[in-house]
Amino acid sequence: MADIIFCSFPKTERPKDFSINVANIFKTHLASISTVDLAKGLESDKVLETLRPDLEALGFEVEKSKKKLDKIHRPVFFGDNGEPTVSYEIDAFHKDWKCGLEIEAGRAWMGNAVYRDLVQSLVMAELEHLILAVPRTYKYNSKNKPLISKDYEYSKNLIDTIFSQTRFRLPYSLTLIGY
Repeated sequence: MADIIFCSFPKTERPKDFSINVANIFKTHLASISTVDLAKGLESDKVLETLRPDLEALGFEVEKSKKKLDKIHRPVFFGDNGEPTVSYEIDAFHKDWKCGLEIEAGRAWMGNAVYRDLVQSLVMAELEHLILAVPRTYKYNSKNKPLISKDYEYSKNLIDTIFSQTRFRLPYSLTLIGY
């Protein structure tokens, strides 16, 4: 059986204890969410649903459904009377740790969701750490030929490049989890 794998950025800092706790939640549910061992990976909403009770036990506010009322919104800009004027959705947020969590599935790499998550987290108010969970592998067919995209590996290479360059620095630390 494959395992959960994670890497923290910047690599010059020890992983946050809470990010290790979140990775352990993924490990607890590996048999039901593994993109390596299952014939077809789950949709991200199903992965989040599986992890929700354990994430809430850690203190995360977690999206409950796709209904507007059940989504988690993080402000980007504030207007009159301190009311948010622009906000982005996130799968889960822990206010004490200022930690956002995004879980991606099939469109993580090939659908550019990783890029979107990195940029939206860049502008969210009060977000100091992002945990981004992506499939270790994404299985799909092209012209009736089964193919595998190595989403975790591709995402890790991108994030490593971003954190290693010197032109700018992201204002948050990051943990990448491959499930």
